[in-house]
Amino acid sequence: MNQYMLDIPYPSIKGLDLNVTYGQMLLSNLGGTVSEMSAISLYIYNAVLLETQWPELSTAFLSISQTEMKHLQLFSRMCSMLGVDPRLWDCQNDFLEYWSPGYNVYPRQIKTMLENAIISENHAIQNYEYQLRCIQEPIIQSVLNRIILDEKHHVHILENFLNEYMSTKNINSYE
Repeated sequence: MNQYMLDIPYPSIKGLDLNVTYGQMLLSNLGGTVSEMSAISLYIYNAVLLETQWPELSTAFLSISQTEMKHLQLFSRMCSMLGVDPRLWDCQNDFLEYWSPGYNVYPRQIKTMLENAIISENHAIQNYEYQLRCIQEPIIQSVLNRIILDEKHHVHILENFLNEYMSTKNINSYE
């Protein structure tokens, strides 16, 4: 493992029983406005912008996006096992809406880029904590708790980069 990924295994999802209601709740983690797909796409975008000017932060965003891909895979597999189609969409009030890259904010200034990523990670944590309160299924709860650990780790990493940026201010925007 590297410094951007926790060396803690993910819980098994074997034995997850059919529950369409829970599956529909978890769809927001796949294709909602604050979702794993949104994080992946934004972090790859950020990494490309940063690769020549701040390669260490570019590597961090790419590594974090790989963790988010693992989350997307886990949520997709759980949705399928729960009886819902794991497309990149969200289910709100029985209405399905596909994920859109327009859900992301695409800042090009490093400070704003980092702040935006921290806000997104914190929103994901809040969503997962809400789901923990609503979902009374131990397998799903254990996966959510494990993923929350990753998201908190991402916040810590991004805050460290933001603090480094704020203390040096020697990195320019991309505009």
